[in-house]
Amino acid sequence: MTWSRRGVLAGAGGAAALAMVPMGARAAAPARLADAAVPITPAERMARIAKVQGLMAEQKVAALLVESGSSLTYFTGIRWSRSERITAAVIPAKGQPIIVTPFFEAPSVRETLAVPADLRTWHEDASPFALIADALKGRSGPVAVEQTTRAFITEGLAREGRFEVVSGAALVNACRQIKSPAELALMQIANAVTLAALREAHAVMQKGMTARDIGSLVGAATTRMGAENDFALVLLNEASAYPHGSKTPQVVREGSVVLMDCGCVVEDYQSDISRTLVFGEPSVRQRKVWDTIRRGQDMVFGAAKVGTPVSALDAAVRRFYEGEGWGPGFALPGLSHRAGHGIGMDGHESPYLVGNDSTPLAPGMCFSNEPGLYIPGEFGMRLEDCWVMTEQGPKSFTPLARSLDDPI
Repeated sequence: MTWSRRGVLAGAGGAAALAMVPMGARAAAPARLADAAVPITPAERMARIAKVQGLMAEQKVAALLVESGSSLTYFTGIRWSRSERITAAVIPAKGQPIIVTPFFEAPSVRETLAVPADLRTWHEDASPFALIADALKGRSGPVAVEQTTRAFITEGLAREGRFEVVSGAALVNACRQIKSPAELALMQIANAVTLAALREAHAVMQKGMTARDIGSLVGAATTRMGAENDFALVLLNEASAYPHGSKTPQVVREGSVVLMDCGCVVEDYQSDISRTLVFGEPSVRQRKVWDTIRRGQDMVFGAAKVGTPVSALDAAVRRFYEGEGWGPGFALPGLSHRAGHGIGMDGHESPYLVGNDSTPLAPGMCFSNEPGLYIPGEFGMRLEDCWVMTEQGPKSFTPLARSLDDPI
């Protein structure tokens, strides 16, 4: 369950947090696991373009517009931040992509462009929409727009070019939802890094530490392993009852529930792992809740079969929880969020394990499995592992937590 990108709770306090730990108690520095990562090749990106072009030809769509973001990187390799100045790719149903970017940004954009493309630039006093319209001149059919494209771009395109503008979500999802072996390998490394970072933080956790202290330890370990630290959400005590936390300061004490939800990025691909532990001796109630959510993960996996609607996985764990006295539905105490989400280049992407998503499971789809339980005023617990659907069934990228006595 990604809370916020770029390590909101994993700030620069890693050294200060580590200084609290006696030298003899510190975990050995992990290996640079991310050094084994093999970047996505230009050939694979060109195959992605060919696939979406084939889909456009079948659906009589003239072109797909993709602005800066993960989908632009997916198809072209370009890594670019969004601003009021448009950088986008126009992928026609036939022919090379056309990259539209401000004139002064062109050299920087070329640095990550990984496929053959026609790069066209616009000056600050010109209209980028006119440039896009010109790139589409003579093509018949609607223009599909990637689903996260901002409204002012869609409106400008429709106004300048008088094109029929339609959603490109189905086109993009048909490509991005199914991960290739190269993508799966990167996700495997990212998940291995995060699990190792969680183990390291757990090994040196001490009474009196704050959520920020623990998050900083996870972030520092992630960076040392060569990955980009993305987020480290740590929830302590009552704050763990709220899936994305509370502003009330908390510290580790005897009997504290410690919920760590962390992720990293390796060559554009993300991890998202949650582990919950109790500092000191758990209570009977804490053990019961932990064991229940661990069985909840099994319910999600047990329902995962090729062709099954993803909504069925959420339904399976809710039936189990209701039988155990939680809920019903999204009611608290219980499971107040979906059972999981798609993951890949984005921490949250389609499909989603929730009742209103009927997407059938297919080999190569990747998700989180995170059926937590939350008791307002007391504590909450969540276990989360990412997995890929295969012909043989679901396969987790990481070993599942064994018990509350061996929680990582």
